[in-house]
Amino acid sequence: MNAEIDISNVKLETERLILRPWRITDLDDFFEYASINGVGEKAGWEHHKNKNESLEILKMFIAEKKVFAIVLKKNQKAIGSIGIEECRHDLNKNLEKLLGRELGYVLNKDYWNKGIMTEAVSKVIDYCFKTLKLNFLIASYFNYNIESKRVLEKTGFKFYKDIIVKTRYNTEEKSTLMFLKNKN
Repeated sequence: MNAEIDISNVKLETERLILRPWRITDLDDFFEYASINGVGEKAGWEHHKNKNESLEILKMFIAEKKVFAIVLKKNQKAIGSIGIEECRHDLNKNLEKLLGRELGYVLNKDYWNKGIMTEAVSKVIDYCFKTLKLNFLIASYFNYNIESKRVLEKTGFKFYKDIIVKTRYNTEEKSTLMFLKNKN
């Protein structure tokens, strides 16, 4: 079910963005948005307390080879990330025979509600379906995170089921799991 992923040599471009592997030199940009209260929490993790915490996570992103940095073309600033994660949720038994992954994303608060995440997610969907030949993608959002819901709806994801997500900071959040099938 979970396809192998290695984005270490992948660079995707949109009108405003470059999606590329993270680099250690992105640490300041990463810490800038990951340390803001309310950013990580909308994605299920606590905001970073210091640069060392961000550095360790950045090293993990680089080693795992499955998380894109979202970089603005105009100034080369890393403003978010999109991970092509392993599917973590119970899915229909028929899907277990197909290749799929789960998308997770986060964006610097200064760039919310500008269509940037929709642009980035659309490009990653295209990459997953046309290049990686995945059969499906899933993604979830906390029910209170209307912005994330809108991104998924705009990029073609459909309701799959209601779920409860246990976060990294020991809360349980009512959430929705969304599904997108490769129609190619």
